[in-house]
Amino acid sequence: MTTHTCQLYLISPLDVGGDFPDRLEAALSAGPVAAFQFRVKGLSQHEAARLAEPLQAICAAHDVAFIVNDDMALAKRIGADGVHLGQGDGDPKEARRLLGPGAQIGVTCHASRHLAMEAGEAGADYVAFGAFFPTTTKTVEHRADPEILSWWQGLFELPCVAIGGITPENAKPLIDAGADFLAVSGGVWNYAEGPAAAVQVFAALLEASAAD
Repeated sequence: MTTHTCQLYLISPLDVGGDFPDRLEAALSAGPVAAFQFRVKGLSQHEAARLAEPLQAICAAHDVAFIVNDDMALAKRIGADGVHLGQGDGDPKEARRLLGPGAQIGVTCHASRHLAMEAGEAGADYVAFGAFFPTTTKTVEHRADPEILSWWQGLFELPCVAIGGITPENAKPLIDAGADFLAVSGGVWNYAEGPAAAVQVFAALLEASAAD
């Protein structure tokens, strides 16, 4: 992947039951998506694994990486493609030992250059910066400036992910600053015309930026 190509990284809503598998299928059928992060809270591992199973199959059918949020043990249990760790969720080295050399391990670094460098040294496959914009998906304690993406891109080859309140309307400065991935949740699942339309809009935006 070149540093000039930015890709879409979907993050699940907290409720992945009901018709969500159909919505995921629609989103992944609508345009290129690099990865999907399974993010649920407060469920037993058994229940989380049950909910993950159909979503994992949909991602596999579309060649989309299936990443588990926060929970290394769940990622191991279901054979996920990787795990995304918050600052309180464990060490990338521990995740690597548990999940093996092929796993994709990402680390939330908020707006901290120091945390990002530490994550890279610990063997993370990507670092995530944000939130860049107000978001209803989670409580925002850290606000990042797009300049941190440019700084990272100028010094390191490890991919960086931009996260937090990203929509088709506000994404371009992050792409231009050097984000390798846009991590989007509400900007797709809450899009007025539906998730498939949102993915199409993002795909057009990313394609146009790559051609610049």
